[in-house]
Amino acid sequence: MAGHSQFKNIMHRKGKVDAVRSKVFSKLAREITVAAKMGMPDPNMNPRLRAAILAARAENMPKDNIQRAINKAVGGEGENYEEIRYEGYGPGGAAIIVEAMTDNRNRTASDIRSYFTKSGGNLAETGAVSFMFDRVGLVEFGPDVGDADAVLEGAIDAGAEDVVSSEHGHEIYCEQTSLNEVTKALEEKFGEPKASKLVWKPQTPVAVDDETGEKLMKLMETLEEHDDVQSVYGNFELSEALMQKMAG
Repeated sequence: MAGHSQFKNIMHRKGKVDAVRSKVFSKLAREITVAAKMGMPDPNMNPRLRAAILAARAENMPKDNIQRAINKAVGGEGENYEEIRYEGYGPGGAAIIVEAMTDNRNRTASDIRSYFTKSGGNLAETGAVSFMFDRVGLVEFGPDVGDADAVLEGAIDAGAEDVVSSEHGHEIYCEQTSLNEVTKALEEKFGEPKASKLVWKPQTPVAVDDETGEKLMKLMETLEEHDDVQSVYGNFELSEALMQKMAG
């Protein structure tokens, strides 16, 4: 399990999401508004908006908040956000991708660069590390929809390419161009997913020692907490012992 999944699971165990719920809602609302602005305000006609609403529901965001974010787009309100991808190297040379949505490119770039530098890493040019990742679709379900075998069978029937199951649930990967179709097929079998989105999946995850792993997780957490950052991905793997320690 590579950096992004491990980071999420550790934050889940720590209850981190609850502590920053308002910030999480703010980021989700921003994505909903941008998605609705870019396409139709109807989630059935706009896959990106539908994915944003699924993510919001998974975090128990109130329906009123979701509708308000859509209405902002319909009414032409809200700031004009620019989507930017940052790439860099964290401690130990691990590759990291940061996806941000900002109304102030200079501020965001300055902040992200300082986080990398303070961690002992460095921000690089766009394209410097993304070749080590695949851009793929990801559909997530909780552990209660079925066991690993049942989900794997359903995923194959839906046209997915890979499944990773754990105590936290099931991650189903597919080609980025077929995300919408695969999601609909899986939804018919397992119900509404927790998430359906495009992600950066590392091609060859790199194991890191525990000291480096702690530094990397601190950087990931700092990046994730920035108001303009939507997603963070890494190509490193932590030891199970470190995961237990950090989740404790």
